[in-house]
Amino acid sequence: MTNLEIVKSTYEGKSSEENGQNLAKYVADDVSWTEAKGFPYAGTYIGLENVTKNVFKRLGSEWINYKFTPEDYVAHDDKVVAFGTYTGTYKTTGKSFEARVAHIWKLKDGKIISFEQFVDSKTVTDAMQ
Repeated sequence: MTNLEIVKSTYEGKSSEENGQNLAKYVADDVSWTEAKGFPYAGTYIGLENVTKNVFKRLGSEWINYKFTPEDYVAHDDKVVAFGTYTGTYKTTGKSFEARVAHIWKLKDGKIISFEQFVDSKTVTDAMQ
């Protein structure tokens, strides 16, 4: 698979479970995963177990229908950028949000070695208050 096809497989599966399985299949053991400063789950996490615990489980338990809808991709050499929109409803407040987002993926030898998120965090944190 190309780097673009690998990244697309983490977003465009038939279900979020399939997306997660594809991520697990292609992620390097020591992946560096950075959630944007100002985002509720901000930080850099090393390894899929830490990413799952600190990001995915929290998104799944604290939000209703939290998702990223990709609009387009740009791929060059070992980098793929996906951009689109996050949406969801925060369970505690019942408030919904929509935020523009870009993800930068770096790959090496068919494995995802890093992920960095850029997002309009204010719309997300506003929904949480």
